Amino acid sequence: MEDWTEIRPLRHLDARVTLPGSKSYTQRALLIAALAEGTSRLRNPLLSEDTGLMIDALRALGAGIALEDGNLIVAGTAGKIACPEGEIRLGNNGTALRFLTAAVCLGRGVFTLTGDPRLCERPIRPLLEALAALGVDARSRGGDGRPPVRVDADGLRGGRVVLRDIESSQYVSALLIAAPCASGDTRLEIGGRIPSLPYVAMTIEAMAAFGQDVARPGAHAFFVRGNGGYRGREYRIEGDASSASYFFLAAALTGGRVRVDNVRPRTLQGDIGLLALLEGLGCRVRRGGDWVEVEGGRLASGDVALGLGDMPDMVPTVAVLAALRPGRTIIKDAAHLRVKESNRLAALAAELVRIGIAARETEDGLVIDGDTPHGAVIETYNDHRIAMSFAVLGLAVPGIRITNGACVGKSFPGFWQALEGLYA
Repeated sequence: MEDWTEIRPLRHLDARVTLPGSKSYTQRALLIAALAEGTSRLRNPLLSEDTGLMIDALRALGAGIALEDGNLIVAGTAGKIACPEGEIRLGNNGTALRFLTAAVCLGRGVFTLTGDPRLCERPIRPLLEALAALGVDARSRGGDGRPPVRVDADGLRGGRVVLRDIESSQYVSALLIAAPCASGDTRLEIGGRIPSLPYVAMTIEAMAAFGQDVARPGAHAFFVRGNGGYRGREYRIEGDASSASYFFLAAALTGGRVRVDNVRPRTLQGDIGLLALLEGLGCRVRRGGDWVEVEGGRLASGDVALGLGDMPDMVPTVAVLAALRPGRTIIKDAAHLRVKESNRLAALAAELVRIGIAARETEDGLVIDGDTPHGAVIETYNDHRIAMSFAVLGLAVPGIRITNGACVGKSFPGFWQALEGLYA
């Protein structure tokens, strides 16, 4: 039997969707609560493959984590990280790998972090070099700047570190989160370009919620006082703007209307920037306190160039929109998507061509000529965002079949049920 799901085109769309918690905020809150003194209650967390891997790892490092009435109860370690006997295995969770590589430096002993073959292709050298500058013996076991990672930890002393031209903001977030539990102060400076900067703002917001402020002595500098740690608290995780994007896309592609609840229009999540992009391309957007409604209209034609460096997870969403929009769409500032769950730029170009759309990779993005796509069996490359974006395309294009639909469990286990709810 073929492992694919066929998407039925949708004749009329007028629906309401409630979002799960943000994956990015859930992973940050879990780690910070695990480092905190005392117990925390995380409300509205995302329970998915990635957050499950983070939970298992934090338990191995000494935190107590239990699920209670849909909330996560976290008994913190007060920064006293335990050293597990075996490897810490993280699947294909790049966020957890980077965050925990810095966090385990707070412990004592030898820690090994690894994961699936794809995770072991993803870069981590800049973080290892930054930790070395802080006096930590952290290295790539294969010597190639990629996992598995071995950390011979003896506490984190703090200090000054400079990151230049990095391909992931997660290196910055990883160092910031660990810094309050170091024995000394940490000053972090950034040189050159850095993608996904809104995620750093999310990290700083989450740290503040648990009692630690990050000072900004310069436009590209961060300062964190050490030997302070975090305090446990009750913390509500807001809805996931990345997951919301698929329903905004559904409205744009079908000309219908979708209201998404549990998403803050003024969130720090960079992916909320998709709304302004959709407005510029002909959609109507209404914003409430904790909801957003998108109504599709005639998509604007002509050539557009879109810099998506601050919302890289929206590249698959925008690429699918571009397939149906009359005109050429140029996506820029997205070179780092080659080291995501898949090589997303290559994957998107290949699947767009498969449905009859002219698309090609550039050095830092894609060029897509909108037309009339046809149905096809879509290869998802075990990448949740490829699967969900092309599934939404199937609402407007007959014959779209999605292989390995289970891969959406990485970030949105309820995606298929939510998609089915659009037909009601």
